[in-house]
Amino acid sequence: MVLVRQEIGDVLRDVRLQKAFTLRQVAQRASVALGYLSEVERGQKEASSEILASVADALEVPLSMIMREVGDRLAVFEGVYDMQAPYGAGIEVDSARVPDTLPQELVDEYQRVTR
Repeated sequence: MVLVRQEIGDVLRDVRLQKAFTLRQVAQRASVALGYLSEVERGQKEASSEILASVADALEVPLSMIMREVGDRLAVFEGVYDMQAPYGAGIEVDSARVPDTLPQELVDEYQRVTR
């Protein structure tokens, strides 16, 4: 059985190492105890959504990207799809991938409203 907390920890560690941050740096930036963050990365502790958001911010990545990677890894484990195949190739349900880009009209409207 795969544990979600283990996958979350693995993803957090992978992102941290890709960014070349030390565990201490991330813990300090996230205002989380070093030992606790270590336990989260090793899948020994379940982090709250607030802690996950703080760690994602410290890692300079959106929380959604971390959770998406966790979801992708779980889907592979469950045999829902193959990471090497196009996203959703093995999915039996009637759903489509959310596009990585926004329609230009939406971007234009957002820029107009936020100016």
